Amino acid sequence: MHRLAFILGIFWASAAFAQPADAPLIKLDELTPGMKGEVWTVFRGTKPEPFEVEVTGVVRNALGPGKSLILCQLTDERVQKMGAVAGMSGSPLYVEGKLAGALSYQVQKFETVRYAGFTPIGDLLEVGEKSVVFAAQQNHEAGSLTRVQADANDGFRPLSPVFAFGGVAPRVVDWLKPQFAALGLQVSALGGSTVGNDGPLADTEPLRAGDAVAVAIASGDITLAATGTVSYVSGNQVVAFGHPMLSLGNVSLPMARAEIVTILPSNESSLKVANTGEIIGTIDQDRLSAVAGRLGPGPEMIPVGITIASGDGPARSLNFRAVRHPQLTPLAIGTGAAQAVLGSNDAGLANGARLVAEFEFEGDESVSTEMLFGGAQGVLQGLGDFARDVSALLQNPYASVFPSAIRVNVTPLEKNPVTTLEYVQLARNTVPGGGTQTVTVGWRDFQGQAGREIVNIPIDPAWQGKQLDVVITNGSSLDQLTGRSFVATSAQLRSFPAYLDFVRQARSAEGLYVAVVESSRVFIDQSVESRDLPDSVARIAQRADQNRYQNRVALNAIWETRALTDRLVPGLLRKSFRVED
Repeated sequence: MHRLAFILGIFWASAAFAQPADAPLIKLDELTPGMKGEVWTVFRGTKPEPFEVEVTGVVRNALGPGKSLILCQLTDERVQKMGAVAGMSGSPLYVEGKLAGALSYQVQKFETVRYAGFTPIGDLLEVGEKSVVFAAQQNHEAGSLTRVQADANDGFRPLSPVFAFGGVAPRVVDWLKPQFAALGLQVSALGGSTVGNDGPLADTEPLRAGDAVAVAIASGDITLAATGTVSYVSGNQVVAFGHPMLSLGNVSLPMARAEIVTILPSNESSLKVANTGEIIGTIDQDRLSAVAGRLGPGPEMIPVGITIASGDGPARSLNFRAVRHPQLTPLAIGTGAAQAVLGSNDAGLANGARLVAEFEFEGDESVSTEMLFGGAQGVLQGLGDFARDVSALLQNPYASVFPSAIRVNVTPLEKNPVTTLEYVQLARNTVPGGGTQTVTVGWRDFQGQAGREIVNIPIDPAWQGKQLDVVITNGSSLDQLTGRSFVATSAQLRSFPAYLDFVRQARSAEGLYVAVVESSRVFIDQSVESRDLPDSVARIAQRADQNRYQNRVALNAIWETRALTDRLVPGLLRKSFRVED
């Protein structure tokens, strides 16, 4: 009885959603070739207006079993010149005054006569129903983010939502395009944001079918949002786009108002230029046939603050909020960091930059990363490394967690930090216990100027009788030599705090490490190392859990120090000496 009541409750919620207040619905089987229709969309500003189409027919199972498309000729003279426009995605189609579907697919490029594919209203309502059920199940809270695969036929191409940046320099957009392309996102440098301004978007009018709408990834001083069109509104429920944004399934993304500045016509792919406005709700479905969500409060987002030091003026800051999503959050943060470094007149690209990022988590947990970029090319490569580090942190296999705040500090460098190792000399080949070994390291800076670093190593009497090596290298290489790379799988690290400990224990990638090392057997329990553990204990532990416990031969740094801390020093030098009995 309770199960029946639950099913009826969902049916009533879905049925309530499926009853439009302003127009009846028309089924696929009622459509015939030659029927006239109107499509409502925003050409400029915020007010939708219609353009004429003629029904050509229904392409059955065009996108998969049971997923058909309505094919229409774009007979309106304005649209016939430009074709289906990216940003018109979701524009509602009315045939004989009845809602038939939403504009969603480009049929082919360089058409002599313009056509477009429309997602049927039944498929749109199906996504809307998923949103109603999801909201009820989650009690208006964000759920898990499960990626699903859209099964699109090569004969039809979804009209790409207009992913546009606001507050981001064109040079930054060009650098970021490959990063976004990896997720199937096509981005444009031409876009803007009216958040915080007294512009035409600062209104309280209800959202209507045909209005421009945006799904945001970042909002604030930096804005990144996909602009499309509202297909259907029922109460506080909204369906838009008529095709997937990224096919992410259940999501929690900001829904925002949008203003269309103009349409840029193109024989290949016309697009709308848009400004993103204030957040007015939450998108919780990203499916094959549409995106859907509800009006009201926006989802929880991550506050991000980026400070950029300047050598000849006050520091500047960028403040924005990023979505909580393991794939999209790194892109948003990487965009802010790239804008800070690449999009400023006073950023020291010629020499490089230092980036320090701190991630705060619930429960007073935090972790920080520091990166040094050498020269313009090093900056470009380093920003990619930074985005990958953020991605690894958020896509860890131990817990679905997001930072409660992120702070990034960027400092341009006065000198290029790249340094070349030339030689290493030991004062003596044999050293008595209790004595001192002197190491001289020769190097050259980026401009070829020679320098040297002298390090005195106190010889522990316990080292007597040992043949030891002095290794001169950077922190990343020393981590690999001493076995840190053995800890790499989710089976070894059993919790998110253990993973954060592992991240914190990494040696700095900048500077030069001078280390005395010897070969030893290392026993690893998650991120904790033990040296020279009795073989019997190691064998018992490995029998209990061979994934968690590792017993390997690696170098053991029995003494180390760090020098040239403001430089990037690739390479490795190695010398041996013996401690006298």
